[in-house]
Amino acid sequence: MKRIISVLMISMPVWIWGQEPSQPERDTTAVPLYRLNEVILVGDERQDPVLAVAKQDLARKVVQPRNVADLFADFNGFSLIKRGNYAIDPSFRASQYEQLNVQFDGGTKIMHACPNRMDPITTHVSPEEIEKIEVIKGPYTVRYGATLGGVVNLVTRDPRELGTGLHGNLSSGYESNGGSYVSTLRLQQVWDRFDLGTQIGWRDFGNYQDGGGTEIPSAFESLDYNLQLGFTPSAGQRAELTWRQSFGRDVLHAGLPMDTETDDSSLLSAEYSWVFSDGLVRGLTAKAYHAYVDHLMTNALRPSFQMTEAEATVDARTFGGKTEIQLRPLPALTSYHGLDFTGIYRDGVRERLVKRNMAGNLLPEPVLFTDKIWQDSYVNDLGVFTEVEYTIAPNTQLTSGLRLDFVFSDIRDPEADFAALYPTLGSRSETNLSGNISLKHQITRGLLAEVAFGRGVRSANMIERFINHFMVGQDPYEYVGNPLLDAEVNHQLEVGIKGTHTFRSGPDRLRYGLSGFYGWYDNYILPVIDPELSRKYMPNALPQEVKRFINLDKAYKTGVEASLGLDFLSAFRWEAALAYTHTRNRDLGESLPLTPPLNTRFTLGYEKGSYWATLNYSITQRQDEIAPSFGEIETPGYQLWDLRAGMELFKGMRLGVALLNIFDEQYNNHLNFSFVNQDGFSRTPIQDPGRNFSAYMQYQF
Repeated sequence: MKRIISVLMISMPVWIWGQEPSQPERDTTAVPLYRLNEVILVGDERQDPVLAVAKQDLARKVVQPRNVADLFADFNGFSLIKRGNYAIDPSFRASQYEQLNVQFDGGTKIMHACPNRMDPITTHVSPEEIEKIEVIKGPYTVRYGATLGGVVNLVTRDPRELGTGLHGNLSSGYESNGGSYVSTLRLQQVWDRFDLGTQIGWRDFGNYQDGGGTEIPSAFESLDYNLQLGFTPSAGQRAELTWRQSFGRDVLHAGLPMDTETDDSSLLSAEYSWVFSDGLVRGLTAKAYHAYVDHLMTNALRPSFQMTEAEATVDARTFGGKTEIQLRPLPALTSYHGLDFTGIYRDGVRERLVKRNMAGNLLPEPVLFTDKIWQDSYVNDLGVFTEVEYTIAPNTQLTSGLRLDFVFSDIRDPEADFAALYPTLGSRSETNLSGNISLKHQITRGLLAEVAFGRGVRSANMIERFINHFMVGQDPYEYVGNPLLDAEVNHQLEVGIKGTHTFRSGPDRLRYGLSGFYGWYDNYILPVIDPELSRKYMPNALPQEVKRFINLDKAYKTGVEASLGLDFLSAFRWEAALAYTHTRNRDLGESLPLTPPLNTRFTLGYEKGSYWATLNYSITQRQDEIAPSFGEIETPGYQLWDLRAGMELFKGMRLGVALLNIFDEQYNNHLNFSFVNQDGFSRTPIQDPGRNFSAYMQYQF
């Protein structure tokens, strides 16, 4: 049946590019517009096989994003790791967490404070701020920090995009499944040299129901705002100062042992850019930022509260910066030279008030225990890089780069048992060498081919280094870090084509793309059962074994992404997209964890004048290539249908409505966490939302 439906869908040449606005792009050739955050793209953003770009238009998506990670839901090659509605991480080609170099505006970062990633970077930047997402699909650049599996750059909106004067944007949305509301107000005043902008957003999400009618604990509230001041002293120069804050409240995490009472973050960033039209020096950029996250979690609403009251307060500081100079010593040669720095500091404690013994009997007096979560640790990375672009011929370009990272780490307040496990514990320094080379060739006017090879290196993160007997995985094991881990190394080869063809008669345009990759890893970091360790907390609970992070030598990832689209009759478009990743851990004889199954998407639609409509059909195959040692189980396949429609009521006013998961499919993504410490739920994967009606309104002036 799936194959029949797929054939029928392919035979229907009707599609609309739902992520791109219908408005024509602004002509910036007469008056240059220099943007600090568009630092990855060079040339035509749609003509690079190892670069993917998704423009964001929430009025057309007609979905209320919980956080920025929701924006990846329809991005080919991406999957979502869900612990509920709030704590969502993107995964690309089975790379996730620090294996992906996630940042925004070309280098700014804000790292999570919670060891269970209740507060990833995607929760601290408003989705409404994001204009587009840029993805480099592997370690094929050295200019944006240490990169293992790829670069994800979240590009925020430019306050000057509508010209001088007062401009604004008011949006509001509703979802029936959970009774959820989202409202955002954006205002910006632009003068000749100065501009001032602000945005404030509010989210209120309730518990949703899955396709079987079961209510999933996932409610939360959040408030965020930003203030941005820009200064353009002359043509080619630009300076920006931005202040952001985000406040999460009463967050329920279905897949984690505790909930979040408060999740507060603050971020201050400053950027400067100077672009030159001629001469040896063609550009200078500099940026600096400081972020702070304050996170409080408790088990007050969980069954375990009857035995033990637990409260954890953790904080994280992320700060850094980057300087880069662009040179053009020859007409055909452009080079980039710079350095960057990222510092991550974390600390925090968990207080446990034990009220009952293991038999369930009340203790005469409750006993208080204090557990060190991060053990007052840090990881700092100083990087130096050079990357060159050489035009071999008018239609051929060679890009190559080298990067050297100096990584410094230390744990300053270790628990006694952790210090005993590692007698030589202390400060540590590492030196990592990475590089890339790629060749792009314009075969015809509409067809570009690219071959790229990269060596990406990632030093272990703080969880992998310093966590001490905490449950931080999808399984119920306690995890212990390893400060002696070697850095992961990914050697990745990619071959891709991307092109368009305009017809003289019949259909308007054909769009296509195909990328295949193979990456082999040295020192792949994974947790495995250590028979020499035993459970520290609740020692009689199962499992009594403990996992410790180690390096594995024999691992690889390979896969393919493909897309095909057809535009015809001016108003009709059609697209099919496929993504598949295969992984193998040869040391353990199983797949690597968090590997998504084969996914195929079909989208068809219509747009003419003020009206548009899309129908989306996705097929996710069964995932039986799993990692049992990671606690994974096989996941059944599923099919989803979504219908969206909208119109521009009048100039600047757009309205969209949608019916999502039309047939109320009961399913769960393979990467979803399992229920933990929840009344009425066994340790089974979290089910995704069932049928959902959504409406979205946007007014721009």
